[in-house]
Amino acid sequence: MTTYISLLRGINVSGHRMIPMDALKNCYVSLGYSNPHHYIQSGNIVFCSSEKNTEKIAANISESISVNFGFDVPVIVKSYTEWKELIRENPFLKKKNKEETFLHACLLTNAPNSNAIELIRSGNYAADQFEVIGNTVYLFCPGGYGKTKLNNGFWENKLKTTATTRNWRTIRQLYNMAEELTKIKP
Repeated sequence: MTTYISLLRGINVSGHRMIPMDALKNCYVSLGYSNPHHYIQSGNIVFCSSEKNTEKIAANISESISVNFGFDVPVIVKSYTEWKELIRENPFLKKKNKEETFLHACLLTNAPNSNAIELIRSGNYAADQFEVIGNTVYLFCPGGYGKTKLNNGFWENKLKTTATTRNWRTIRQLYNMAEELTKIKP
C-alpha cells in the first residue's frame, strides 16, 4: 500500500460546492482506498491505496464526487514520496528573509512549458515571487496570498492547466499526516 495526499480544488469555499468531510471520506472508502483522513474542511485527504497510477486515482475520486454530489471537482494526487520531494525542493526555504507564513505551493496537473514560464517572468507582481519546479509553483507572497495576482486563476489561465494552492502550514501538516499514516498503513 502506498500513502497518498489528494487535494480537491474549490470545495467548501464561501458556501459553494459543499461536501461534508465524513461523506467525502466515505467516497474514498467506497473506491477501495483505506484510512482516509482529512485536514481542515477544504478537501485535503491523506489515504492509502494499492493503485500506483496517481492520475487514475485522481480521476476515480473526481468521478465519485460527481456521481455522489452532482458537481465536478478537479483533484490532484501525490504520493507521500512525491510530497516529501515537493517540500525538499522549495527554493524559498533556502533563502534568508523568506518567512514560512508567506510561502505557498501551487500544484498543477501538468508541468508547464518553459516558454510560458519565461513569458510570465516578464510580468510585474510587486513583491510577490515565484519559482517553478516540475509541476509545482512555489510562491512567496509577503502581502498575503489573498492579494497576489499569482493565484489559481492566474496559473490556470496562463498555463491552461488545473491549479490548486495550499499555504506552507497546510503543506507541512499534510506531510506529517502522511508520515504517520505510512507508519501504520495496513
